[in-house]
Amino acid sequence: MKKSLAVVVSCLLLTAGVLYAANVHFKSAPVVTDNGTTLTLCAALAGLGNQDVTITVSVTGSADTTCISPGGNEAPGQNKIPFAASVSTTIRSTEIKNGNVTFCVTTPGPRPISARMAGCPNNNWRARINDVDFESATITVEQGGQVVLETEL
Repeated sequence: MKKSLAVVVSCLLLTAGVLYAANVHFKSAPVVTDNGTTLTLCAALAGLGNQDVTITVSVTGSADTTCISPGGNEAPGQNKIPFAASVSTTIRSTEIKNGNVTFCVTTPGPRPISARMAGCPNNNWRARINDVDFESATITVEQGGQVVLETEL
């Protein structure tokens, strides 16, 4: 009984090495594009196993604002707005070819803000986010329920 259990465990461990990625890495540096209020990241991964892959990109930064008076005049907002967003995509195992896959994701933009948040003179004004100064981006790759790559750009 002990011998057969050892054989089963050995087989499971060997199979796990095939199922889960052993050495996931970028084929080349990811391409990051600042779209103003969103960020697009495109990359190619190699070393993946034969299961679905979930890729999450998380970003942080601060947003520049504009205040718009009831008469339509614009003035710079007084406050920078903290910004954080993330986007995930799942790539099916059938799309992974020889352990390789390419992907592009774009983060969502900021939500509308109040005049008070932007530092406008009063709530009769409107506020608009013009641009996000992205400060960090983290890419997390999961396969088979395990994080197989995580890197900060």
